[in-house]
Amino acid sequence: MELLTVRLIIDKATIADADFFFQLLNSPTWLEHIGDRGIQTKEDAEAYIEKSLLASYRHNGFGLWKVSLKESIQPIGICGFLKRDYLDAPDIGFAMLPQYEGFGYMLEACRTVMEYGVLELNFTEVMAVTTTNNVRSQKLLSKLGFSEIGTVQPLDREAPFLLFSNL
Repeated sequence: MELLTVRLIIDKATIADADFFFQLLNSPTWLEHIGDRGIQTKEDAEAYIEKSLLASYRHNGFGLWKVSLKESIQPIGICGFLKRDYLDAPDIGFAMLPQYEGFGYMLEACRTVMEYGVLELNFTEVMAVTTTNNVRSQKLLSKLGFSEIGTVQPLDREAPFLLFSNL
């Protein structure tokens, strides 16, 4: 699976991407809005890639994919689908290194990933969750045609997420 946009390449992550994932999972916006995943070493990042991303590709046929700049092949973020036990439909997820925010890259990636989800993975409904204070993600979801439909309370979280749907 490789998706191309005007400026981006979206493809599967590999263990070789551990340095990038170490940086992304320890970025201020990841820590604030997604949470600390305990990635303290490159080996931790490799384990995260194997247990979270590669396992999802194998078990679900989809997952969070690496987003890279087409010109430089520099990874800048992730975008894709998650299968959460507390949602009835796939969940679109995305994150980006802070220095690449504000250039429209994630909107470009999400539009392409959503098209792939509908046309190739046969998704009808796609959901999304975000924290109440993550206004940037809420605005992006709105631009993608998602609407807020309520909240959802995962068992492992103190505060509920805002819940969005593309239907």
